[in-house]
Amino acid sequence: MAVSVEVVFVAVAAPPTAAPAAATPAPQGVAPTPMPLAKQAAESAPALPQAMEQKIDAHINMLHKQLAITPAQDPQWTQFAQVMRDNAASMHAAFEARGAKLTDMNAADNMQSYAELARVHADNMQKLATSFQTLYASLSDQQKQTADAVFRHDEAKHKANHKMD
Repeated sequence: MAVSVEVVFVAVAAPPTAAPAAATPAPQGVAPTPMPLAKQAAESAPALPQAMEQKIDAHINMLHKQLAITPAQDPQWTQFAQVMRDNAASMHAAFEARGAKLTDMNAADNMQSYAELARVHADNMQKLATSFQTLYASLSDQQKQTADAVFRHDEAKHKANHKMD
């Protein structure tokens, strides 16, 4: 689902603007226990920067128009849109948590942190896919054709933007 991937990448591409929360030092003689990035992200979840929030809302509004969502489909649409917003906030928080520790990480910690980002992204995509399935099932045949075309176009655009030479 390229459309959802682009929403996530909007969240990922924007530079973090919120100041990271200060870490609580471990008592002397006790090694700090690393907290999984997803848990840190959920606990610290800073608000999305306004510009990022505006981009996500613009994308959601554009999709709403393109898919011609009807009032009867609003409950499914609202759920789908909220998952997009939640995913963006989750990824932003995960990047904030990683960024706060990046300078103190060794190479192994860095690799593990990056793997955790990938896991958060995969979990978010699964939530979005599940939510979209419910919305897609409520669409008319014409709306499904439109959705198929929109998502194909977005996938092609995404591939062109991330082409490796």
